[in-house]
Amino acid sequence: MEPTPRLKALSPSRPAGRRARRQAETRARILRAALDLFARQGFSATTVEQITEAADVGKGTFFNYFPAKEDVMAGFGEMQLAKVEHALEQALRTRRPTRAVWRHLAHALAREPGRSPGLLRGLLVANLSSESVSRHMLRNLVRGREFLAQLIARGKQRGELRHDLNPTEVARVFQQTFFGTLVLWALHPSDKLGSRLDKTFDLFWAGVAAPRRQNHEMQR
Repeated sequence: MEPTPRLKALSPSRPAGRRARRQAETRARILRAALDLFARQGFSATTVEQITEAADVGKGTFFNYFPAKEDVMAGFGEMQLAKVEHALEQALRTRRPTRAVWRHLAHALAREPGRSPGLLRGLLVANLSSESVSRHMLRNLVRGREFLAQLIARGKQRGELRHDLNPTEVARVFQQTFFGTLVLWALHPSDKLGSRLDKTFDLFWAGVAAPRRQNHEMQR
């Protein structure tokens, strides 16, 4: 059995200098422009030239941040990872129930890929068609699992989650459940993604939530 991750407060980031802020803003603008185009016309049909025009940057600037169009997906993965880290920071600094933090995180993670089934399918193709992007995605998943495991450990300490759970394994199951929901929705978008996420999350939570007696005893 893997050890329970120790809860630790995340150190605040140092304020970025003006140049670093400009670089971050440019990178984000390119990423957003690319995602807009992927949503409208698909990943395969989008060219680097179209992305640079939409972002109002030169091709040289694009390649300073992304070696190829596929590497935009690596940037997208980092953006998603930052959401998980932010959720953990908020949880450790507040008394907000773990369930509420987790549900909010699920919807935040689905915000960009859920803009259209076509965008989500394009993101999947991009990640599966490039070995370097797939490796980067795997690293982000592992890191995200570490953050989620800390969130789970916090929920166990508060009596909100079952004592017998392995935080890392629960984090893995959540990732599998979340991605499975996205893929099925992309293939058969018969209803809103948010509604489908809520139903899936409620079933997931029912399996990990602490019994009422355990929860009550921890809060006394």
